[in-house]
Amino acid sequence: MSIKVSDYVLQRLREWDVERVFAYAGDGINGLLAAWGRADNVPRFVQARHEEMAAFEAVGYAKFSGKAGVCAATSGPGAIHLLNGLYDAKLDHVPVVAIVGQTNRSAMGGSYQQEVDLLSLYKDVASEFCEMVTVPEQLPNVIDRAMRTAYARRTVTAIVIPADVQELEYTPPTHAFKMVPSSLGASSYAPVPATADVQRAADVLNAGEKVAVLIGQGARGARSEVEELADVLGAGVAKALLGKDALSDDLPYVTGSIGLLGTRPSYELMQDCDTLLVIGSSFPYTQFLPELDQARAVQIDIDPFMIGLRYPFEVNLVGDASATLRELLPLLKRKKHGSWRKKIEKDTARWWEVMQRRAAVDADPINPEYVVHALDALLPQDAMLAADSGSSANWYARHLRMRGEMRGSLSGTLATMGPGVPYVIGAKFAHPDRPAIALVGDGAMQMNGMAELITAAKYWQDWQDPRLIVAVLNNQDLNQVTWEMRAMSGAPQFLPSQSIPDVPYADFARSIGLDGTRVEKPTEVENAWKQALAADRPFVIDFRTDPAVPPIPPHASFDQIEAAASAILKGDSDRSGMVRQGIKAKVQEMLPGHRHRDDRPGASGDGEG
Repeated sequence: MSIKVSDYVLQRLREWDVERVFAYAGDGINGLLAAWGRADNVPRFVQARHEEMAAFEAVGYAKFSGKAGVCAATSGPGAIHLLNGLYDAKLDHVPVVAIVGQTNRSAMGGSYQQEVDLLSLYKDVASEFCEMVTVPEQLPNVIDRAMRTAYARRTVTAIVIPADVQELEYTPPTHAFKMVPSSLGASSYAPVPATADVQRAADVLNAGEKVAVLIGQGARGARSEVEELADVLGAGVAKALLGKDALSDDLPYVTGSIGLLGTRPSYELMQDCDTLLVIGSSFPYTQFLPELDQARAVQIDIDPFMIGLRYPFEVNLVGDASATLRELLPLLKRKKHGSWRKKIEKDTARWWEVMQRRAAVDADPINPEYVVHALDALLPQDAMLAADSGSSANWYARHLRMRGEMRGSLSGTLATMGPGVPYVIGAKFAHPDRPAIALVGDGAMQMNGMAELITAAKYWQDWQDPRLIVAVLNNQDLNQVTWEMRAMSGAPQFLPSQSIPDVPYADFARSIGLDGTRVEKPTEVENAWKQALAADRPFVIDFRTDPAVPPIPPHASFDQIEAAASAILKGDSDRSGMVRQGIKAKVQEMLPGHRHRDDRPGASGDGEG
């Protein structure tokens, strides 16, 4: 029985164990849509409200499942709309395959409606593999290479299929000249460096007295090995934001996030260490690492193209984190847990105390730090968390402690607005039996989140655990940019660009069959979280938060961090000036050559600051 190219595309996706495709319809993929009908919607067509959201949902699915996310869109505008989500995947090293339509071959080059040069358009975002199917015999090779490359390089690949090609009868490649047959699958592999290189790395780590470890998402599969290494070396472990869920924050030596949104203990860890080990991270902000001549350093990364970046590493190990650490651990000499380790644990414990006190500061009407801090103690052990870009990412980074089987992510490298809600929708399709929570600002909610609530309303009854919670930090301000403007130019707030409307987000959720509540008093915060966590459907919490709570830079002293929110909210002019200087210093930290060390305000030799 003959089948069409479009039928074979879906068949091959099924053979690659693709269970769902996040997409939006259009006539450029009408052939595929008809094939979905003939295939009883397998793999499942998940209808987003916008192609960009389909791409974000594919990214969220890939991040939380470990499988490749697949998205599809029509030609022209649909393919263009996918780009932001695809760049998010590329920059965060997430496997995503995009399938896009194109005008008929006969119309190409004729300035036809919706004709866009998609191979040129996708040349960068899908630089590892982007191919147009012009004859049926290119399949299955094109699909196989797109899937295999996405997995192997943890990146974006793209397949362009003209509308008329989708309708052709499928004929496989033959055993003939210039035919390219193909096969399914790729075995898992865990490369390890040469034994001599591992020994060199061990020599560096054994020679150090004050070892600091920085882990990223590449260390997620090496949790037990990282714990053992930290114990053997008496090290502290900081986490890049994309690796926030790679190690439990219940461990006393885990100092939390690093960088612009990081913690004071992570900052101190890097300022005072004499040895640095980076595992599975391409953390970009060199100024938050040790001085370039301060520490001997080793890097472990599976991607040879990402090795040796950010710091003058003495030993660069290309290999899988878990497998490489298993080779390394027997070569390490156990260090006594002395003053270095004790200082790390003391600083970390104090950090969490300071965060608790900052969250307790009164605000008008609600302190956003309290909103997120209150969630921390209530989080289910299997929660999936996403934060949007903006001030919500600050509080996600600093107030939520990962533990148990919790997973979390955000747009780490592109730092684009709007993926919070589609991320957790993608996560729910990856794990429909687990609760998902998105922390989003009101700007991101208005940009993308409200429409994607409709997607949640369309599908939530298919999920075994119906809980999908969207917490909106509603301060009627594009808050992160407001603080950056204050820091860079001294402008208090440019209202035409920063002020946004107050929207009844919970009312909107209820209007489409979901649930929600608006919270305007601190006394209502904890009960709202409990209500949402007990809900029988997706739930939106509209938290009315104070835009005057500042994001404090990690190099500020503990005393400054603790005092800053209270000072600015109480209107103390002197301390408000100090806070503004602190924010300004945060921005200056991004400038090359700028460094705060032991002359930073409040610093002391014992790390109390």
